[in-house]
Amino acid sequence: MRMRIAMSAPTPFDLVSIGRIGVDVYPQQVGVGLEDVDTFGKYLGGSAANVAVAGARLGHSAALISRTGDDPFGRFLHRELRASGVDDTWVTSVSDLYTAVTFCEIFPPDDFPLYFYRFPKAPDLCIEPGGIPLDVVRQAGVYWSTLTGLSDEPSRSAHIAAWQARGRARNTIIDLDYRPMFWPGRQQAGQAAAIALEHCTIAIGNRQECEIAVGETEPGRAAAALLDRGVELAIVKQGPAGVLAATREESLIVPAIPVRTVNGLGAGDAFGGAICHGLLAQLPLERLITLANAAGALVATRVECSPAMPTVAELEDFLAARGRAAPGPASTADQ
Repeated sequence: MRMRIAMSAPTPFDLVSIGRIGVDVYPQQVGVGLEDVDTFGKYLGGSAANVAVAGARLGHSAALISRTGDDPFGRFLHRELRASGVDDTWVTSVSDLYTAVTFCEIFPPDDFPLYFYRFPKAPDLCIEPGGIPLDVVRQAGVYWSTLTGLSDEPSRSAHIAAWQARGRARNTIIDLDYRPMFWPGRQQAGQAAAIALEHCTIAIGNRQECEIAVGETEPGRAAAALLDRGVELAIVKQGPAGVLAATREESLIVPAIPVRTVNGLGAGDAFGGAICHGLLAQLPLERLITLANAAGALVATRVECSPAMPTVAELEDFLAARGRAAPGPASTADQ
């Protein structure tokens, strides 16, 4: 008689992100144009991939939904995802497209031009509705998307299908992440942002991105407009002026952490990964944003992006060295 083995349901992921992945090719010489660079470093990149890596580095189970080319760079990205602790089950290949590659120039403290090679189309924009693991999305502790994923089909329909399955559950995040080169115009990006905000409970963006999404650049008005669209938490990044975070009950500004910037390109994704960590740890709002500011600041001091994502211990040391409260688990008093 054959024994029947009961199969338990898969354990939900703490963090699931969807969207852009590619190879970052960054110069090893700082302050030099690409035409004069002699050596480069090759790294896992792309906003959604970076956020997944950041979450994994902070101790959480993480998975990515995306696509690559069926080529050596695609194989490199799978290897790097697995090495970083990110589940790559739902990162599939597109046979007739090359993996996206991004070059940058590094001119500290605030000039980091990006050159995207995503032609004729990036594989991550070929995510299809049928390729979305709906139960995985539905059960994730945090679900992270970016506006870029709505810039073309079939990715746009896939994102909407995932949101519909999730049902605007808690910790459904949209990173407004507006990059003009991915859109025919600002109007189309704004229309896509309106769709995203109908499905998400948390919105993150800088002042320009808030203008695209809700027509406001002043941080307080932008946060209020995002809340009016139905999100529960609005986070408006203001650069050196810090970060405004607002719910319907609470609004605060958390100061930026000044550092000597080497490369600012990964800071936003490190910030996002730390936001995911803070939500999962149920940190109070001020501590959550302080932690995210620290993650962004720390990564800005390093050249690479995904390999630079910090651990909790690194963030604690970084904050302690600057006289900030360590971002440990919330106590009863913090609740």
